[in-house]
Amino acid sequence: MATMNVSLPGSMKDWVEGQARSGRYSNASDYVRDLIRRDQDRQMAVAELQKLVDDGFASGPATEFSMDTFLTRMRKKHGSEDG
Repeated sequence: MATMNVSLPGSMKDWVEGQARSGRYSNASDYVRDLIRRDQDRQMAVAELQKLVDDGFASGPATEFSMDTFLTRMRKKHGSEDG
C-alpha cells in the first residue's frame, strides 16, 4: 500500500484522531480511506445522475402526457380489472 503524507490544521487532526479513537475505525488511515471511498461513491452517483439528465435533454422536447389516455391504453393491453 502506498503512503501519503497530508498536512491538516490542528482541529482537523484532532477530529480524525477522535474518529479513530471512537472504535469505528482502527486508525486515522482507516478513517481517511473510508472518506475517500464515500467520496468516490458520491461522485459516481452524481455522474450517473448527470448522464440521465443529459440523456433526457438529448431525447428531445417533452410531449404532453395524459394519464387518462395512458390508463386506457394499459387497460386495453392488460385487461381491465374494474370492468
